[in-house]
Amino acid sequence: MTDSIRIIPVTGPALGSYIPELARLRIAVFSDYPYLYDGDPDYEARYLRTYQQAEGSVAVLAFDGERVVGASTALPLGQETAEVRAPFIDQGYDPAEVYYLGESVLLPEYRGRGIGVRFFEQREAHGRVVADPRWFAFCAVERAADDTRRPAGYVPLDGFWQRRGYTRHPQLRTRFSWREIGEAAETPKPMIFWLKPA
Repeated sequence: MTDSIRIIPVTGPALGSYIPELARLRIAVFSDYPYLYDGDPDYEARYLRTYQQAEGSVAVLAFDGERVVGASTALPLGQETAEVRAPFIDQGYDPAEVYYLGESVLLPEYRGRGIGVRFFEQREAHGRVVADPRWFAFCAVERAADDTRRPAGYVPLDGFWQRRGYTRHPQLRTRFSWREIGEAAETPKPMIFWLKPA
């Protein structure tokens, strides 16, 4: 990692000034496979305000100088939406015992420098302080292996997540809706959760 990269956790009202920049960053990164997200800045701003307002939440930001080049979010599962909580409740997990890691986004030219590892470390550390969870969890979109939109040479992040101690739990699944590039409207996408004992 270069000396110019700073990685810092931001919580509460302090996050507000970064929301427009984070919205642009999320739209740029999630437009790529596997999400293919056709982003909406207004939706992104509303979504990110969840992390500004939710008790126990954090956004870990990566800066190159004054520019935000990456971000990673987390909050107690009990602060999440019903579509995120429901699979855990259905499988007998207590949402109060799960700290949920939202998305990580990082511009391509900054990948491979250990920033993603730091994102996990800092979110987990924050979760232990504010929530004392039994589990850390996140979810990822599930795409078919033969999806024709899959770029040549694409490598899923499964190995990276496994090295962080996470295991895929296919019995924990939900659907998130967003508009993909080329779609006229939002459609539901299958999501699978990954868990790690805290």
